[in-house]
Amino acid sequence: MKIGILQTGHVADEIQATLGDYSDMFARLLDGQNFEFSVYNVVDMDFPAGPEACDGWLITGSRHGAYEDHPFIPPLENLIRAIRDAGRPLIGVCFGHQIIAQALGGKVEKFSGGWSVGRQEYDFDGEKVALNAWHQDQVVELPPGAEVVASSDFCANAALVYGPKIFTVQAHPEFTSAMIEGLIEHRSAKVPDTLRDRAAHNLKTPTDNQRLAKRMAAVLKGENA
Repeated sequence: MKIGILQTGHVADEIQATLGDYSDMFARLLDGQNFEFSVYNVVDMDFPAGPEACDGWLITGSRHGAYEDHPFIPPLENLIRAIRDAGRPLIGVCFGHQIIAQALGGKVEKFSGGWSVGRQEYDFDGEKVALNAWHQDQVVELPPGAEVVASSDFCANAALVYGPKIFTVQAHPEFTSAMIEGLIEHRSAKVPDTLRDRAAHNLKTPTDNQRLAKRMAAVLKGENA
């Protein structure tokens, strides 16, 4: 089964040297699911011919805001709607979560409550799930037809489903503690010291990445989101 990874940004060079790019992280997260991956660097205007190019799709994180003026955003939004209309499975993570919401009629903005960094706990349908996060932007208005399936006190719309084929999550199930450690070291200048210190303190506390990996794999294989 071919999964198209729509890469909307690149990992910082200092981190990429040891952990690879976003596409590498997702390939490791979804290892063992019999997926073949094709990577499209849409942030660099490398787009697939259409939704039929792959059996399922995954949109990565990015340092960009979904609401910002970048050349790749309008064609990506068009592709998102085409994937939905074609009935292909679609996963969105962090920026992917946000751009899918925006493309389908929701609203994304820089959250007034500030940053979420490091290990966070979310209520997924009544069960506690721990995942790493690194964001300030949030989905603040839901698109028509979106259903909230995870939330926290800080992030009300932490995971969404759109019918049986689309599942999106604000946190980063592909981020290991090594990635968070790299972000703390190389990309945390704008993060308040207290949040950065808390993230560093929780580096060795387990997360539920594989639990999300199973859900993501199921959606990509055509099971209900």
